[in-house]
Amino acid sequence: MRIEVRIEKYISSLPGTKSSEMHLLHELMLQIMPTCKLWFLDGKNSEGKIISNPNIGYGFYSIKYANGSTKDFYRIGLSSNTTGISVYIMGLEDKNYLSNTFKNTIGKASVTGYCIKFKTLKTINLEVLKEAIIFGVSTKN
Repeated sequence: MRIEVRIEKYISSLPGTKSSEMHLLHELMLQIMPTCKLWFLDGKNSEGKIISNPNIGYGFYSIKYANGSTKDFYRIGLSSNTTGISVYIMGLEDKNYLSNTFKNTIGKASVTGYCIKFKTLKTINLEVLKEAIIFGVSTKN
């Protein structure tokens, strides 16, 4: 099954408001990164056991581990969870940047070194979220 179909199927499977908000965020991501590589992680490990929430990924980031190995991954991720929606911004060298820059203006959200988590889009400033995403996309490393 094509990745776009898997993403649409995942978003459509979410309950009510969460589905419409994830759809809006997916469209926003495609506007910001129209030619990006798309990812869909179903949250299952190689044995089929659920180990995380499904994630939609956008763009490309090469994770570099301390032992010198690397892993291809997405730059920006979206995930629905039991308490709301998480936006992951990967590859930021300064782990305090998101919190220091966006925490006081984004609205009711938890902001960590690489994640912005909120209950619903109604509780955050979407323009500030967009700024954070654009910053993450523009980060080169």
